[in-house]
Amino acid sequence: MSLVRHDYLQKLHARTGRNIITYYSGFLSKSVLGTEINDEDKNGFMMVVHKLDRKKGLDLLLHTPGGGLSSTQSIIDYLHRMFDNDIRVIVPQIAMSAGTIIACSSKEIWMGKHSNLGPIDPQFNGIPAYGVLQEFKTACKEVKVDPSKVPLWQSIIGKYPPTFLSRCKNAIDLSKSFVERQLTKVMFAGDKNARQKARKIVQSLSHYTTNKTHDRHIHFDECKELGLKVKLIEEETEYSQDKETKGDFQDLVLTVHHCCMHALMNSPSYKIIENHLGTGIAKNIAPN
Repeated sequence: MSLVRHDYLQKLHARTGRNIITYYSGFLSKSVLGTEINDEDKNGFMMVVHKLDRKKGLDLLLHTPGGGLSSTQSIIDYLHRMFDNDIRVIVPQIAMSAGTIIACSSKEIWMGKHSNLGPIDPQFNGIPAYGVLQEFKTACKEVKVDPSKVPLWQSIIGKYPPTFLSRCKNAIDLSKSFVERQLTKVMFAGDKNARQKARKIVQSLSHYTTNKTHDRHIHFDECKELGLKVKLIEEETEYSQDKETKGDFQDLVLTVHHCCMHALMNSPSYKIIENHLGTGIAKNIAPN
């Protein structure tokens, strides 16, 4: 299966003329530490960027549940420095949370009709930062109106560790400002309304009350309605030279996707970072 994957990565590169890197997490089939985006991934990206012709730009095939905000920002900064902001993100299936932040940091996002992004509201061990602040505001309001509710809210708020509220607020501010900045300077570069468009998108992707849950799937039509520069892999014709090649972009992308998923489901690997030259790294579950 790896031979097929490498073959189709090369074919995809030949189809677009751009560098191809896959970043795939096995989070759908494995519950292990490390499936999330983290600082260790920087080593994988450094390995696969080495020897690429950076003038050709980058198409990043992304499949991830998300991960650490600081790690994500650092990886984005590195890739932009290497490819001079000429990055497209292709989401064959799922790019949630920090994965959505990576997608929003590209010049355009390619999705399938089945693909999705997700909200970008920060989480602390599964606890939504927005939810914590909202809950605290509710507590303050109710206690002010009815002091008899102090014991009830004290039992809840008292479980917060020191500085937890400020950490939640800082994480929210950092996430929103970073994504807004990326959208403004990359996706909407040169657009006189770039900042307004970016703020609208960030507001929608981070709105806790509207999104309801951190794992809400945001599909192509909604992404387009939000104002993101998204395109369908099923309708790609940019690199088609004739009728015979039209439609094969989808086939190439999804074949790479299914090969990666097959590898993650049927091997000890829980993460794959790889380029079209065949250079890559697979992180494996340690044997017992």
